[in-house]
Amino acid sequence: MQRFLQTLFAGFDGILFFSMMSLALFGLVTMYSHVGENLYFNRQLIWIGFSTFLFFLVMIPDYRFLRTGNTTFFLYLGTILLLIGVAFFGEDVMGARQRFDFGFFSLQVSDPAKLILIALLAKYFAKRHELIGDFSHVIVSGIYTLGIFGLVFLQPDFGSAMIIFLIWFGMVLVAGIRFRHVAVVFLIGSIVLALLWQFAFYDYQKARIMTFLDPLSDISGAGYNAYQSTVAVGSGELIGKGIGYGTQSKLLFLPEFETDFIFAAFAEEWGLIGVCILFILFSTLIWRILVHAANGAGNFEKLFATGVAIFLLAHFFIHVGINIGLLPVTGTTVPFLSYGGSHLVTEFVALGIVLAMRRSMPIRSESSEAIFTDVYKA
Repeated sequence: MQRFLQTLFAGFDGILFFSMMSLALFGLVTMYSHVGENLYFNRQLIWIGFSTFLFFLVMIPDYRFLRTGNTTFFLYLGTILLLIGVAFFGEDVMGARQRFDFGFFSLQVSDPAKLILIALLAKYFAKRHELIGDFSHVIVSGIYTLGIFGLVFLQPDFGSAMIIFLIWFGMVLVAGIRFRHVAVVFLIGSIVLALLWQFAFYDYQKARIMTFLDPLSDISGAGYNAYQSTVAVGSGELIGKGIGYGTQSKLLFLPEFETDFIFAAFAEEWGLIGVCILFILFSTLIWRILVHAANGAGNFEKLFATGVAIFLLAHFFIHVGINIGLLPVTGTTVPFLSYGGSHLVTEFVALGIVLAMRRSMPIRSESSEAIFTDVYKA
């Protein structure tokens, strides 16, 4: 038993774990209210406990099997089938089918789908690292991504679809794409966006984007959520209103404050000082992930850890951008803070796998210099 625990904790990172749990607890207390029931608080407490258990559980296996054989591809196919299943059998909420409802919990497949995509892209690019300059690999990886992106977009879940795109684009850049290929990708992206606007976007999605361009044009309609969010962030001032005393969130002027607008609710109660602490914790978390990426045993481990960092960064900055009025409202969670089991389990599992891979990494310096000089050396 002692030997098992020593093996398990060989890759443990106390700084990463502390940052992760602190962010989760910040989100938990933001859901607390001094008046009425605390249903979301109680449920989130259970999800944090369960996710922490899974975090340690997934640290046990050796994940080298993901970079060999067909396991990763089969996981990808299973994800595609689940996303198709959601379209036919998923719970219909306000015209969108994004999750399976099992009664005592709901599964939003787009969350674990992001982690599966990271593993697939890490394997693909790791096996073709020396030939990544060939534009055909960008196309093939894009086709893999399009399978998940398209099904998530059609749910419709525009926010998750954009994060899936950013995961692919970020991993392509890190893997070594040439700059002229970047221009081609942006050109293709612009054409696709124009086609989506013309033929795929729903009226409410267009309204959100137009409201983003002119936030004050429809405060009582499409711009209501964005306006209330910026009011909540600004009203926090320097030290905030105190835990449980956020008027915009707890009096329900700010909708979905437990999920899509939890950063605004946090900023209202904790103020600028709390927001600075939040950014420090998240920056520390990303730094530790990049350290593990820099010291990965092979290209697969390096790319996987970096993909996880891109995944978390995309969620964090898109969510914050929405909450302070810099981006259109798309309905995205912020890692570790927002209410919900699917995204929380996915994030804890992702970091558990990153630390499990650390057990097989070579011994080397974990200096900040190594992050920029040693990443992705063959």
